[in-house]
Amino acid sequence: MNEVIEFLNDCGVFFLSTVDGDKPKVRPFGFVMDYDGKLCLCTSNKKPTFSQIKANPAIEICASKGPKWVRVNGNAVVCTTPESQARALELVPMLTSMYAVGDELFEIIAIENAVADFSSMTGESHQVVL
Repeated sequence: MNEVIEFLNDCGVFFLSTVDGDKPKVRPFGFVMDYDGKLCLCTSNKKPTFSQIKANPAIEICASKGPKWVRVNGNAVVCTTPESQARALELVPMLTSMYAVGDELFEIIAIENAVADFSSMTGESHQVVL
């Protein structure tokens, strides 16, 4: 888990892919955390991302840094609690400009059955099951 979170944080921006009907939708994200042993993201429940996750939980994250990249796939599950929201705001205080604990917008999304595939242009690769 730490290797995945460290890589994504080092990238700064990573890309989350969801499914919208029968089409992929990709957008940049910048927040990730380990909460209760699960890889978690956050979003607003007013965004299309949230609706897409609710309709089809299959997601994939992709990020690259230099000659290395990671793809993380799994199923997105809403795990919003006051505690998970507070932890996210503690880790990234900048989120307080958009969200607050219990604000009825702020959602925490865990990625269950997640597998991270690390690769590089030199052919090195390994997998991390989260």
